[in-house]
Parts: sequence; structure tokens; C-alpha cells
Amino acid sequence: VQLVESGGGLVQPGGSLRLSCAASGFTFSRYRMMWYRQGPGKARELVAGIASAGGITNYADSVKGRFTISRDNAENTVYLQMNSLKPEDTAVYSCNALLGFQAYWGQGTQVTVSS
Repeated sequence: VQLVESGGGLVQPGGSLRLSCAASGFTFSRYRMMWYRQGPGKARELVAGIASAGGITNYADSVKGRFTISRDNAENTVYLQMNSLKPEDTAVYSCNALLGFQAYWGQGTQVTVSS
């Protein structure tokens, strides 16, 4: 089982990034997918989630209207489009796959928002 995130990097405030999480080794389309983040000195936070079929999404209040989660079950990939980035969005972003009590995690990708 693998979850491999990509797309992180350094971006200026107000900029955009698109994170990807490529899954393998399990039936991706059955799993709810989520993006979490952990900023420096902060607890891990659920950023966004999407149902297995992709129709239902949820977001942390801090990112509503700026971030969009989506998935492509044919490509076994979940995305996080991040717009209007703020310095407080700086964190390691990790994807998570959840089905019942079974959960898988990626290794994370660093997002740094700074001028």
C-alpha cells in the first residue's frame, strides 16, 4: 500500500498550489480520502475530506472557500487545490485513506507560504 503526495513547495501569500496524492495497493474507490496538515508547533488538523464516490466533501472552516478537494477514481488520485494561500497555511500536508477501521497515510509534502 502506498500513498504518495506531491505538489508542495514554497509560494508567496495569495498564491496557489495543487497537491496530488497517488494511491496504490488497495481499492482506492472504496475509501474516503482526506487531507490533513500539521504546522510547526501545532496539532494535526483535518483540512478536507471527500467521500468514496466523490460527491460529498467537507472542509475545515479555516480553508472554506479557498481549498477544493477532488478525486479521480480512474487514476487513483486525490487532489487538493489551494488558492489564496496564507502564511498560516504553512504545514506538512498528508493524505489519508479511510475505510471503517482501516487507514493508510502518505509521508506528507511540505507547503511553505512566505514572501
